[in-house]
Amino acid sequence: MNNRHRFSNVMLFLSLFLSLGTVLAACGGSATSVSSSSATATTSPSQTQNVSIGLGYIPDIQFAPFYVAQSKGYYKNVGLNVTFHHGIVPDLIGSMVAGKNTFVFAGGDELLEAMSKNSSVKAVYAGDIFQQYPVSLIVPANSPIKTLADLPGHTIGVPGLYGSTYTGLLALLYKADLSPASVKIQSIGFSQVAALLTHKVDAVMGYSNNEPLQLQAHGFAVRTFNVSDYQPLISNGIITTSSTLQSSPQLVCSFVQATLKGVKEVIANPAEAITIGQNYIPGMNVTQSTAELTATIPVWQASNGKFGYSDPAIWSSMSQFLVTQQLISAVPHLSSLYTNQCAG
Repeated sequence: MNNRHRFSNVMLFLSLFLSLGTVLAACGGSATSVSSSSATATTSPSQTQNVSIGLGYIPDIQFAPFYVAQSKGYYKNVGLNVTFHHGIVPDLIGSMVAGKNTFVFAGGDELLEAMSKNSSVKAVYAGDIFQQYPVSLIVPANSPIKTLADLPGHTIGVPGLYGSTYTGLLALLYKADLSPASVKIQSIGFSQVAALLTHKVDAVMGYSNNEPLQLQAHGFAVRTFNVSDYQPLISNGIITTSSTLQSSPQLVCSFVQATLKGVKEVIANPAEAITIGQNYIPGMNVTQSTAELTATIPVWQASNGKFGYSDPAIWSSMSQFLVTQQLISAVPHLSSLYTNQCAG
C-alpha cells in the first residue's frame, strides 16, 4: 500500500488480481481523485471549504465510510468539499506534510515511525477509524503451528520488511518472547495467497479481512492469529498536520465526525454501503466486496461505544513495543500526538 500499511495502508480481490492491481498502481505513480461533487450537489466555493484526504490505495470497500459520508452529504452538511486521493504513495504522511493533502488515512504506528525518522514531520492522529489492528498470521488449518510458541524454524511470508504486516509479525514474536531470528522471514511481495496455496511458505502475514477470505474462496481452510489479540496497536485513522489542527480545529473535527457518521451508517446499513460503493469502485465485484465488508465491520466497531476514540493505554503499549524493536526512538510527549477532541 503506502510504504507501510497499512493500511493501508486496506483487500478482497483474487490473489493474482490483487498482486497485479498493486503492481500497476505502484508503477502508475498517479492517484485517482474523486471529488464529493461526483456524488452530491456541488455548492458554491464561498459556502464550503475544500479539503482532501490521501487514502493510499486503489478504490476499495474498506473505504466505505468515506464513500457513504460523501454520497449522503455528511461532508457537505458541515461545509466541506472533500476530494479523495487514491493511489499508492511511498510516504503518505510525508506527502501530507508537504501539502499534498489536508488529511491522510494511516496507522498510529505509521505516525510514530514517520515522526521518528523525520523531525520535520509534525502531525496529529485526530480520529480512530479501525478500532482493531486488522493484521493476522495465517496458517493452513492442518499446520503444526498451533500456538505462537510453535513458530521457531518455520518460514513466514511477508510483502516486505516494512508495513503493517511486518510490524504485526514483530508484535506476535515480541509477545511470544521470540526473536525475528528464530523464524525464517521471507519477502514475497503481495502474493500471500499464492505462496500459501503452493506451500512456498509455512505461514503468511496478511489482513484479517482479506487473505483469509481469498484462501477460503479457493477451498483452502486456514487458521489465523490476530495481532490485536496479542499486542494492541493503533491502526488506521484520520491524521492531519499539527498546524491544521491548531489553526482550524473545527474543520478537523467536522471532517472526523462526518466520517464517523459514515462509519456508523455503514455498520447499520451494509447493503446500502455496497450499493454506494459501486459508484466509487470501478468494476466492483459485489460478492467479494460484500464478504470483505462483512469481515471489516467488526474492525470498525467501537467496543466502548466511543467511535473515533484513541485509547491512551494502547498508545503507550504500542510506543513501548516499537521502541523495543528499534523502529522508533523514545517518544517524550506521546499524548501530544493524538487527540480525542473529535471523537463521538
